[in-house]
Amino acid sequence: MIRRDLQSTLLRWAGVYPVVTLTGPRQSGKTTLCKAAFPDKPYVSLEPLETRAFAREDPRGFLGQFPQGAILDEVQHAAGLLSYIQDRVDADPEPGRFVLTGSQHFGLTDAVSQTLAGRTAILHLLPPSLGELRRFSKAPGDLFSTLFAGAYPRIHDQSIPPERWLADYVATYVQRDVRQVLNVGDLLSFNTFLRLCAGSTGQELNLSRLGADAGISQPTAKAWLSVLESSFLCFRLGPWHRNQRKRLVKTPKLHFYDAGLACHLLGLRTAQQVATHPLRGAIFESWVASEVMKRHLNQGLEAAACHYREISGLEVDLVLQEPDRIRLVEVKSGQTLEGSWLKPLLAAKEALEARSIGQAIDPFLVYGGDQPQVRSGVQVLP
Repeated sequence: MIRRDLQSTLLRWAGVYPVVTLTGPRQSGKTTLCKAAFPDKPYVSLEPLETRAFAREDPRGFLGQFPQGAILDEVQHAAGLLSYIQDRVDADPEPGRFVLTGSQHFGLTDAVSQTLAGRTAILHLLPPSLGELRRFSKAPGDLFSTLFAGAYPRIHDQSIPPERWLADYVATYVQRDVRQVLNVGDLLSFNTFLRLCAGSTGQELNLSRLGADAGISQPTAKAWLSVLESSFLCFRLGPWHRNQRKRLVKTPKLHFYDAGLACHLLGLRTAQQVATHPLRGAIFESWVASEVMKRHLNQGLEAAACHYREISGLEVDLVLQEPDRIRLVEVKSGQTLEGSWLKPLLAAKEALEARSIGQAIDPFLVYGGDQPQVRSGVQVLP
């Protein structure tokens, strides 16, 4: 297994807090990372029913097995255990005693925030970034193969065909988790909704339309989307606003964290189909947005990203807010650079500078080609 970028952040916070909590989607590599980062710590998974029952029915006896702490995997299955962990770390707040992991972000984070506030750092592990993928011996070699395969580590570590693994992932994890949380009775409607969300990746979110197309109400669509977000399958990229409420559109964009999963839900079964698909540009945009999220989260930071769109139609795909500057990022999947791609960036830069926001504005274009360059003050990144 490859080295993960989050490992140094995980170790750093384990040297400060008595508990570190690691969340993320199923099969993103949380267990492997924790075992690699803490090879001397006992490991126990709360997935098996008998282990789960022991932790629930006799929490003191269960924790008594681990006087120096342990890695507790899928701890959301025994949320009551957290109160007893709190007692132990209050009595002995030695840093790094317990490492908790969980896939169901919506269950784990609520319990942790209520019970272990001030005692734990909460980190998020997504599927590998592009830099991490390149550490695999058989990493995809071109853009569309990268988008098609996605980034779930088992696909690349064990050379499993992406279309096969992703089909199993949707059936065994996505549908199961959603059924547990929402008690979805009509699985067909949910599958339709899931595929419609994939068809909306990289686009402004319209919950009413999504619900209507899936044959469900708008409140149901909102609830189902919240679970997809909590499961780290997709995320909403909010609109950028700074004292410009009358000029800016406030609708968020929807993005999938994993391009391969989006491709699978769209029915794409080869990398060549991705290259010619009408949503190729939207898939690529979501992939770039997710790379930005991974970079921030791997450093233990909240991702300060949004998108920019004015009522006039001027829009930029990504705005990265930093203390002293704003980075404007436009994303194009084409491999041949076109001058028209620079126009939104230059127009947005001019508009922001005219409003005297007091920060430097750096425009970037990320495209599907392979030649970096600087054109009209825009940094072009392959």
